Amino acid sequence: MAGILDGHVAAVTGGGSGIGQGICQAYAREGARVIILDVNQEGSQETLDLIAVGGGTATALMLDVRDRAACRAVAAEIARTAPVSILVNNAGINRRNPITGDVDAVARDWDDILSINLDGMFNVTHAFLEQLRQTRGRIVNIGSIQSFVHVAWPNSAAYTTSKHGVLGFTRALAAELGKDGVRVNAIGPGLIETRINAEARARNPDMVAMVMRHTPLGRAGQPSDIAGPAVFLASDLSSYVTGSIVMADGGFRTV
Repeated sequence: MAGILDGHVAAVTGGGSGIGQGICQAYAREGARVIILDVNQEGSQETLDLIAVGGGTATALMLDVRDRAACRAVAAEIARTAPVSILVNNAGINRRNPITGDVDAVARDWDDILSINLDGMFNVTHAFLEQLRQTRGRIVNIGSIQSFVHVAWPNSAAYTTSKHGVLGFTRALAAELGKDGVRVNAIGPGLIETRINAEARARNPDMVAMVMRHTPLGRAGQPSDIAGPAVFLASDLSSYVTGSIVMADGGFRTV
């Protein structure tokens, strides 16, 4: 049976783990040729293996999204085979330290988080822009419930700023690129259980409990809970959707 992403070439940053890995698997199941872009080669190989088991097609390229020249080089390499028609900007990090803490640590966290979560999104998008215009493609950016709220998560000024920026970038690009047939949307995950945040969840049971109290569905999310909206936004099912953020937070923002 044909998948709803047959014929598409999808590049996914941070595809070697967590949400990115789940999106890569879902895209491959729906027929897309997936390109995993990640600095984590071991994780990328794991994603490749999972996709192969499911009968999908994927390749992996090492990419540090902070390196603008490397982003352009990777985009040019991919274009020699087939242009990208789906881009997922998923790569990101988070650290939670008070802005009133150690001066050097706070500045380092700010630089690291913004350089990956925000500058990296720009670097990758700009590198693939001509391919996406050529294919009348679609961009899916991974935001957060912290694209809107902050009070529930103190000590994360840099992360909150970066995720507000993801939403602003999404809306600005949607307005500018609509004339080229390029759709740009975002997903706002809630608390998603991944290996990357397992230690943080274990260290902060009160935070997890607070999130669950404000989540009508009463559970944390899984990467597959984000993969579904990512497939929708990449497919023609969402052909009249652009400039939007699909919240996948278990209802957190309703309480």
